[in-house]
Amino acid sequence: MSSQQRNRLGVGALLLIVMVAALQRVSGHEIVPERRAFASFPRQIGGWSGTKAPDFDTRVISILGVDDYVNWTMSRSAGGPLGLYIGYWGTQRHGDTIHSPLNCLPGSGWEPIDRRTLSIDVKGPSGPRTVVVNRIVIEKGLDRQLVLYWYQSRDRVVASEYAAKVHTVLDAIRYHRSDAAIVRVVTPMTGASSGAELEAERTASAFVQDLFPVLPGFLPL
Repeated sequence: MSSQQRNRLGVGALLLIVMVAALQRVSGHEIVPERRAFASFPRQIGGWSGTKAPDFDTRVISILGVDDYVNWTMSRSAGGPLGLYIGYWGTQRHGDTIHSPLNCLPGSGWEPIDRRTLSIDVKGPSGPRTVVVNRIVIEKGLDRQLVLYWYQSRDRVVASEYAAKVHTVLDAIRYHRSDAAIVRVVTPMTGASSGAELEAERTASAFVQDLFPVLPGFLPL
C-alpha cells in the first residue's frame, strides 16, 4: 500500500469517526424518506439493457452496510458492456456509511493510474444541469477500465468523499436525514491508447446521461 493510499484511509477513518459521532449527537427524530425499491429499477435505460449480476453474499452486505443496491451489467447492440452499481443507505447514523471505491480497489488487484474529475451535462428533475463526477482509470495486469462515480443525496451530486460526509452531517442537522447513495459506472477499455480511453469515456458519459433521469424516486430528493 502506498503512502498516498495510507493517508487516504487515515483521513477517511478520521472523518468517519467524526461523522458518526456528530450524527449520533444530532437530536430529533430521523426521517428516512420514502422511495421506490431497486427491485423495480428499469431493465431498459436508453439503448441499454440490464442483466442482474449475482447478489452479494451476507459478508459483503455486512461490510458495505448498504440498505438497497443495484449491481447490473448493461449492454447494447453497439459497443461493449459496462457495469452499473448503485448503493443506497437510508441512514448513516449507526456507523453504516458510504465507502470510497478507492479504498477497495487495491484489495481486488486493481490500481488507480489516473484520477481526475469529469463534467457531464444531464437532465434532472429541475431541468438541464452539469454534474461533476470522479473519473478514474484502473489497471490490473494488462487490463484497464474506466470508472465514473459520485455520491448523491437530495438531488445533490458530489465527487468528493469528504464533502459528501460534511453534507451528510449538515443534512442531519437541517432536515433530520442522513440518506445517501453512491453511483458507479465501470467501462472496460480496449487497449491502452488515448483513443481507447476517450472512447470509454464517451461510452460511460453517454450512459450516465441516460441513467440520470431514472434516478429520482429511487434516490429521494
